[in-house]
Amino acid sequence: MNYDKYEKIVELAKRRGFYWPSYEVYGGVAGFYDLGPLGTLLKQRIIEKWRNWFVKKHQDLVVEVETPVITPYKVLEASGHVKHFTDPIVECLKCGRKYRADQLIEESSKVKVEGLSVDALNRILREYGVRCPMCGGELGEVRLFNLLFTTTIGPYAQDVGYLRPETAQGIFVSFKRIYEAFRERLPIGIAQIGRVARNEISPRQGMVRLREFTIMEVEFFFDPEEPECNLINECKGKLRILPASDRAEGIEEPSEYDVNEAISEGVIKTPWLAYWMCVARDFILDLGIPSSDMYFEEKLSHERAHYSLQTFDQLVRISRWGWIEVSGHAYRGDYDLSMHMKFSGQEFTVFKKFKEPIVIKSKKVLVNRALLGRLFKDKADEVINSILSTNIEDLEKLLGVGGDYIEIGQYLIPKSSISIREVVEKVSGKRIIPHVVEPSFGAERLVLVILDHSYHEEGDRVVLRIPRDLAPIQVAVFPLVNDDALEVKAKEIYNELINNGFYVIYDDSGSIGRRYARADEIGVPLAITVDYQTLDDSTVTLRDRDSRKQIRVRANYVVKAVTDFLNYKLNIE
Repeated sequence: MNYDKYEKIVELAKRRGFYWPSYEVYGGVAGFYDLGPLGTLLKQRIIEKWRNWFVKKHQDLVVEVETPVITPYKVLEASGHVKHFTDPIVECLKCGRKYRADQLIEESSKVKVEGLSVDALNRILREYGVRCPMCGGELGEVRLFNLLFTTTIGPYAQDVGYLRPETAQGIFVSFKRIYEAFRERLPIGIAQIGRVARNEISPRQGMVRLREFTIMEVEFFFDPEEPECNLINECKGKLRILPASDRAEGIEEPSEYDVNEAISEGVIKTPWLAYWMCVARDFILDLGIPSSDMYFEEKLSHERAHYSLQTFDQLVRISRWGWIEVSGHAYRGDYDLSMHMKFSGQEFTVFKKFKEPIVIKSKKVLVNRALLGRLFKDKADEVINSILSTNIEDLEKLLGVGGDYIEIGQYLIPKSSISIREVVEKVSGKRIIPHVVEPSFGAERLVLVILDHSYHEEGDRVVLRIPRDLAPIQVAVFPLVNDDALEVKAKEIYNELINNGFYVIYDDSGSIGRRYARADEIGVPLAITVDYQTLDDSTVTLRDRDSRKQIRVRANYVVKAVTDFLNYKLNIE
């Protein structure tokens, strides 16, 4: 692995304003990074490109929302995060340092242990004699550490809340309102981009593992009885996939699958999951990552999150750490909506209308409300609810036993007040709980991925070959030399580009070669130079960052030329 390249990227990121550790003046805090001016612009362009692929291109299916960062206890209790959102932690008995146990074992023993139980991790720790990497001390027992950041809502300590670990739960609890506003139809995707927080035990790998970051995800709801995807034929090319079955047999290389082949062979369980994996592949390719440096790895059953029926990690190769996850693709089934329905008591089903009404026979419980009202008075409603909430088969058994009364809860109820009849009804539809697939990306991690793949050295020249439409600064304007007439014309072009919405730098310091080099180093794809010929014929020089080739265009054509160049409609050859 190429450590030098990564260290050069980190040095460049700090020096030129892409990113650096937060709170540096106080020694920094692991897992937190500031994005500088260029990093902020790059991240914004990544987000906008993600929005284009996942929302704008699918606006007949996908809407975007924004929900709070602070989440009440009950919401994350219902979702299972209070119980399950944990990582294994182990403490050195000598120096007191704490480590994420599975990562420590993998680094020490090269055994992959992701998702194993606490007991299994303790056994492997002892078997391989893993000790503290800092002082060599003995390690204690592995335990689970909850990754939720805890806070209180308002002045009362009992009103516990959390910083959300994902944007998904805000979407799930608002599902019915969004569904109703979206003309009550399935499928529907609900996207959200926002900040999340995960209290990682020992975050490392720089921007790869953060305690606070921006997530971009879609919860896509569909009818589980009609899971077909009408867009699947738009998926072109192959998906590189390493299925769980291959991993279990020790196979480490992915295979190429046609999308329909992957679905029919059961490699991907549901067509909509396959479709969004295709979109994710195309999105990452559009970030400038070659297909050879990307594939999908299926999680083994013990590695999956508690809500997942199937999960794929989209992996991308970078210089220092090899393959890292850039997105997760989970088939969440009806887990989330079912749990929120159970905990909140609210309805999260949707009505599925039949093409033609159907006639069905069913049994219906009838109660003599007048009789029960006289017998139980102010308790009558409670008694009636207990009768109607009893399973109808159980109720039939109770009524079939001898005697004049049945016991439900704490009440003795006369059998004469209850009857069960068979009814024939014409039904126009039924209620179902939608299933969900979820593509989820981290924005800051993609900043690092793009810098890693864009960084090139040519002799003593450093060039960030960031794709043109992602470049933080889109164009540079230079007067050839310090001459008043050239500077006036260069400033005119500079201001015209700004007024047309471009991000532009103006630089008149040092030789033209040095200025080109400074622009190349931060990934500016196009440079415009005003020279003495400009004063004669109103033409300027356009220089391509990557090829270093130049063409001349008329000054009044500059805005269109820059627009076409950034959109790959103009190439300088």
